[in-house]
Amino acid sequence: MSVALEKQEASSDQRSRRSGGREARRAMRAAPLADDIRPVRAGLEGGSYGPLGENDRERIHEAVLTLLETVGFANAIPSCIEALTKAGATYGDDGRIRFPRALVLDTIRQAARHFTLHGQDPKHDMLIKGKRVHYGTAGAAVHLVDVEKREYRESLLQDIYDAARIVEGLDNIHFFQRPMVPRDIPDPLDMDFNTLYACVMGTSKHVGTSFTVRENVQPALEMLYAIAGGEENFRARPFVSNSNCFVVPPMKFAEDACGVLEACVEGGIPILLLSAGQAGATAPAAIAGAVVQAVAEVLAGLVYVNAIKPGHPAIFGTWPFVSDLRTGAMSGGSAEQAVLTAACAQMAQFYDLPGGSAAGMTDSKLPDIQSGYEKGITDVMAGLAGLNLVYESAGMHASLLGFCLESLIIDNDMLGHCLRCVRGIEVTDEALSIDTIADVCLKGPGHYLGNEQTLRLMQTEYFYPAVGDRFSPKEWNEKGRPDILQRAIIEKKRVLAERFPRHVPKLVDDKLRARFGEMIKLPRGSMGG
Repeated sequence: MSVALEKQEASSDQRSRRSGGREARRAMRAAPLADDIRPVRAGLEGGSYGPLGENDRERIHEAVLTLLETVGFANAIPSCIEALTKAGATYGDDGRIRFPRALVLDTIRQAARHFTLHGQDPKHDMLIKGKRVHYGTAGAAVHLVDVEKREYRESLLQDIYDAARIVEGLDNIHFFQRPMVPRDIPDPLDMDFNTLYACVMGTSKHVGTSFTVRENVQPALEMLYAIAGGEENFRARPFVSNSNCFVVPPMKFAEDACGVLEACVEGGIPILLLSAGQAGATAPAAIAGAVVQAVAEVLAGLVYVNAIKPGHPAIFGTWPFVSDLRTGAMSGGSAEQAVLTAACAQMAQFYDLPGGSAAGMTDSKLPDIQSGYEKGITDVMAGLAGLNLVYESAGMHASLLGFCLESLIIDNDMLGHCLRCVRGIEVTDEALSIDTIADVCLKGPGHYLGNEQTLRLMQTEYFYPAVGDRFSPKEWNEKGRPDILQRAIIEKKRVLAERFPRHVPKLVDDKLRARFGEMIKLPRGSMGG
């Protein structure tokens, strides 16, 4: 054998060993880890960032109490007036409910905190406490983004079910609040019922949903009690919460939503108290003023809930949005939105109340570079601020007008990065690595590639994206030069062809379909049955 041929074979063998080692490492990284040692996971502690100083939070709190005591709320329905005045609020001749400071402070002290939002599967339970961070979906988009055609179409009931079953398999999206409106179901009762049905059948994670009017809550409760195996079971582990826009900013009650709130409290459903003013339009243009109004509005809702049922689980849902003041259009991906959401997280912590707000609402119409930087910045700042529930963090586009299934898959990677930032750096004697550094420098090969510490930490200390590109240029070229969107399209199609969740037994679904008949609009065939 010639020397040249020997060198060629040796080089080929070396490349093969390197490639085999690389593939082995990738296979090891792909192996599932126990939840408690994964590098990122639900409920990591945030709180390392905050735009508000301690004095800022105190000043906002004082402004809030002043507003509630002197301005109060208009448009209360009779049952709301009755509940609030019995609790100690006053109803003035001008038709406004006002809240004495003592009533607000007493409510804050007695309100539910440190509670669990349950999944149908207990492995998805979320303890909402302190600065523990969870990311999820939300919204009421009226369009689905078709990335292959680069166009928007009206969102359908099937799209909601498809989004739920994609989220079921995404580790970094911890809960599923309905992100779209089914435009193919015009009747409000049918829409509310079927939206909830599609969500709870599509995922075993905690679900958030909305109702149009009070009367629409009862059939939904009947369905939820049946899935839970009885009313008592659901009340013990409510796996659905109500996203409730009980307020029309500025400082007015929303009459229909208040009826829904009362019915959900009575039915055992946790409430997301949602104030969604838009800075410069329905809330002050000053960022601090937008926070003040949102906090005041949500605390009024907290008094309302506790006047109906003391200690009922309610989420401090300050969701002030930002306007582009040149046009008045919402700018959900803006830097102002990022600091506004982080400030709302701080105010929830100021009161030690479970906080939920919105981030990830890119203004971009497609999953592109703008989408990536706007979602990444707003989502990571919400997490670093320790927001308990980050709504609308994945899949959303066009400032809440469009939702994209491929973006769910891409954003799952992005949220993994956010969670790794939230986790931060653990500084322990072992992590300081004095012995490891000494061993490598004095006894070892001068690098850490095969070191025991490296091999041990490569899975538990480092996050690896599922569809993000970390190939070398050579590998990327050999694989056909894929981009992240192509990979997400392929993964979406695979999931929708293969994943048909069965956490709700067929027997239960049969009973639901027998009970509600043609009211259930999602064909069984579209659910893999």
